[in-house]
Amino acid sequence: MIAGKARRLPLKTVAGENTRPTTDRIKETLFNILQNDLYGIRFLDLFAGSGGIGIEALSRGAAYACFVDNSRAAVDCIRGNLAFTRLGSQADVLQCDVLTALSRLDGRPPFQIVFMDPPYGKGLEDLALAFLMEHRLSFVDEQTMFIVEAALEMDPEHFTGLGYEILRVKVYKTNQHIFLRADRSRSENGSGEEEQQL
Repeated sequence: MIAGKARRLPLKTVAGENTRPTTDRIKETLFNILQNDLYGIRFLDLFAGSGGIGIEALSRGAAYACFVDNSRAAVDCIRGNLAFTRLGSQADVLQCDVLTALSRLDGRPPFQIVFMDPPYGKGLEDLALAFLMEHRLSFVDEQTMFIVEAALEMDPEHFTGLGYEILRVKVYKTNQHIFLRADRSRSENGSGEEEQQL
């Protein structure tokens, strides 16, 4: 952990090449950006891997986090890390694909931050964001911020075509974080005009 009530507690990671833990330096930069937006919020960690991002959010003051991953090894790792950090009472862990999880979460209160770190190059973030835009589920609203961890090769502008406004792009040496919010005016009015704020 980087900071917060679980700081200095080393988390387990998932063995193998199918997960790609966010480095401590990138994680620290991300949470420095988010530090004023975390207290008391609900945090959704999609493609959660070892759960390091959502657990960091809990450690820094989030009230609740939900973790989603399709891998049994990843889910076991997340549950072990939650037990180790004593944050399990503030969390749920779902083992299923992301679209199934999004359907199952409908009816819950809104999450203020939805973080996703999918395998690169498979378009899974597009599937999730398009699904959320199409179905207008209860757990996202006009204030929900989406953060996509993506390869450097990804052009953030393509998310505007899915109906999202780009709030910020933070580029690192190895990847980038793209901060988005649903552009409801565009989807409701059918306007093709976008305003990018970086």
